[in-house]
Amino acid sequence: MTTGELLRAATAQLTKAGIDSPQLEARLLLAHALGTDRNTPIDRAREIDPTAFNTLLARRLTHEPLAFIIGTQGFWTLDLAVSPATLIPRADSETLIQAALEHANPASILDLGTGTGCLLLAALCEFPAASGIGIDLSPAAAALAARNAQTCNLATRSAFLAGNWSHAINARFDLILSNPPYIPAADIPALMPEVARFEPARALDGGEDGLTAYRALANILPHLLTETSHAILEIGQHQGPDITAIMAAHGLRTVTIKPDLGGIPRAMVLVLEKTFGRTAGSR
Repeated sequence: MTTGELLRAATAQLTKAGIDSPQLEARLLLAHALGTDRNTPIDRAREIDPTAFNTLLARRLTHEPLAFIIGTQGFWTLDLAVSPATLIPRADSETLIQAALEHANPASILDLGTGTGCLLLAALCEFPAASGIGIDLSPAAAALAARNAQTCNLATRSAFLAGNWSHAINARFDLILSNPPYIPAADIPALMPEVARFEPARALDGGEDGLTAYRALANILPHLLTETSHAILEIGQHQGPDITAIMAAHGLRTVTIKPDLGGIPRAMVLVLEKTFGRTAGSR
């Protein structure tokens, strides 16, 4: 078959399966099967053995995420390796980096629930004098983030640890980033199949009300921040008021909540309330 014939047939199958942007995804799958860069023009008259491409296409037709099939995902200015051990980085999370650029100028950064390392590595790119630590409960995720740091030439300025947020670190940081799990447990089965069936449940499940991880963060953030530090957390739609109240009860003031490109409040910027600084921030 020619590549043009493969693309037309694959686009039709992906459309029937309800895949968004079927023509683009067919092209990306074919570029991966050919071992070429996604931006390299494809000769549509070229004849090829379709076996490798059809194997990739069959996986996508089960709604396995394209990023897992190809093995990489773009985030900010980086191209990062992904795996089923981590959430796939999303453009919505780039809002946290934008908020950091507006509010912080850190020398030290902590990323809680680092996953692929996307938040920490993007921040290190923007703050070239900074260094940072990423922590994830999953050893496989921490190892993947460390490999991404190597690929991005940021390994000398970063370290990645596997451990529990509450026990893995004993220091203070200028900037803390986190994209915690915030989907109510009962809502997960109704998510798109790419997410519900393939991405790690532990990185999605926010407990009964979606706020379990924020309660845990509220307990530890005062011990990790200084009076001049910022914490920036990703939040879900409609969660802002509840999370603001949770944080306030632990001496953390919400400076602003920055919306993502879709207009949804996404990045909550927190500081230690001055009146709480000495007591809440002390051990």
